[in-house]
Amino acid sequence: MNEDITADARSAGADCGCAPTPAEREALWSRSKLTRRSALTVGVLSAVALSAFGVSANTQTAQAAGYPSWDDVQRAKANEAAKASEITRIEALIQQLTDEAAAAEAAARKAGDEFYAAQQAYFDQAAKADDLQAQADEQAQIAADSARKAGQVANQLYRSGGDETALELFLSESSNGADDLLARLGSMDKLVEYNRTVAERAASARDTAQSLSNQASTARDERDRLQKIAEEKMQAAQRAADAAQAALEERQSNLVTLQAQLAALKDNTTATVAGYQEGERIRKEEEARRRAEEAERARRAAEEAAKNHQSGGGGGGGGASSSGGGGGGTGGSGSGAWRRPHGGHISSHFGPRPPVCTGGVCRSTTHGGTDFANGCGAPIYAASSGRVDAAFYNSGFGNWVRIQHGGGIATSYAHMSGYAVSNGQQVSAGQLVGYAGNTGASQGCHLHFEVYINGGRTNPYNFLAARGAI
Repeated sequence: MNEDITADARSAGADCGCAPTPAEREALWSRSKLTRRSALTVGVLSAVALSAFGVSANTQTAQAAGYPSWDDVQRAKANEAAKASEITRIEALIQQLTDEAAAAEAAARKAGDEFYAAQQAYFDQAAKADDLQAQADEQAQIAADSARKAGQVANQLYRSGGDETALELFLSESSNGADDLLARLGSMDKLVEYNRTVAERAASARDTAQSLSNQASTARDERDRLQKIAEEKMQAAQRAADAAQAALEERQSNLVTLQAQLAALKDNTTATVAGYQEGERIRKEEEARRRAEEAERARRAAEEAAKNHQSGGGGGGGGASSSGGGGGGTGGSGSGAWRRPHGGHISSHFGPRPPVCTGGVCRSTTHGGTDFANGCGAPIYAASSGRVDAAFYNSGFGNWVRIQHGGGIATSYAHMSGYAVSNGQQVSAGQLVGYAGNTGASQGCHLHFEVYINGGRTNPYNFLAARGAI
């Protein structure tokens, strides 16, 4: 809070008879400024405390938006009717801000749910298209193998049959020779029958392969359609999330002033000062806790960065018991190098897994990513350089970030407790993007990490391992 706003606020408070006493002012006046982070973390009570008895750093913005000024409060206190009217107006404004913030948050959650559903539908269709194509390729291979076998049998029949066989029958002078020849002819009949079966199998496999290939083509068309829908839903969800954040910031910024003005109009100076003192106490406790958490995160990040530097950019060993490896901006080579996105052990791999339900939350049986478990609040890093194209609450994925790395490759980071980047931001490999959490359909603090190639999911562990990052 700058000095001129502070002076104006003191003067306005003195004029309307609603400010703290000089002694209280010296003891209680705060220079803290309301920020987006503190507003989200500490909450409304602390936000009121940050206003230093009802004056926020956004007073001028509030006035420009049609909110009451301190001059309005001063004039209203001189007349009971005007005071009652102003109290009603301020209470309505407070309720309006609260309702708008709640509505924006609900809209953001709804948009996130719609995107999540569209995203999962796309993933399912992509898997279906890949499966159909794999079946078509398998049948095509069977057809090719059968055709080759039929050709081999036909060649054998040609070399051992025909006029030479008839001549041998007529010239045979012993029954044994005739019997031997008849046996050979019987074997030839069997070969002919076998060859017919092989040929039929080849034709059937060829027809099946063509049918499956057509189905795969149709499935890919549907996959592409669903991908476009999912991308549109993602953009809508991001816009809704941005609007919700703006509404929250608007509420926090103006709620500070409005509540202080309301208290002043109700002549609750003593209660207001007491409320300020309590809010200041809570704010300091929250600030101390936040600093301690950040210090711990920084310590962990430094440890992991040191480990990463020693191992040349990769993290730990493979398998479910792999550990270490922070990816915290050291190791590797160049801005395009790949890093392990999170430390700790791998708690769940990519692919099928048995269903497990905990606390009413059931994990998926088809796991589209790799889970890293390094504890609540542990830092999460960008796996490579790129541009953040999504950062919002994504239904089952919770707090979610996606980064586009170019060349059709993207990565995503789910279930985070908080963000360290925003939509549209450029990030470097190993840059902090958020903190491990338990948001969305999660059964404990971890990072659910996914890798996409041209929109389709691929095994993140294999992808990172191939690039020396794990």
